[in-house]
Amino acid sequence: MKETSSIFGERYRVVAVDDRNLVLKGVFSGEVVTITSADPSIPFSQEEYPPGRLIALSDPSQGVSN
Repeated sequence: MKETSSIFGERYRVVAVDDRNLVLKGVFSGEVVTITSADPSIPFSQEEYPPGRLIALSDPSQGVSN
């Protein structure tokens, strides 16, 4: 569980985005993470995730945060 939770403690910079994939790189770890959309009818967009934008991931098992 510790490795799974560490992904949520990192901040990520958007490296690339297309309709199905969001590629992120950890600011501190340098770890590259690719998130693939489970629903092709809800695509990722560069307007929502412009390259260079900083984001943090949230753990869906911990409920919705404000």
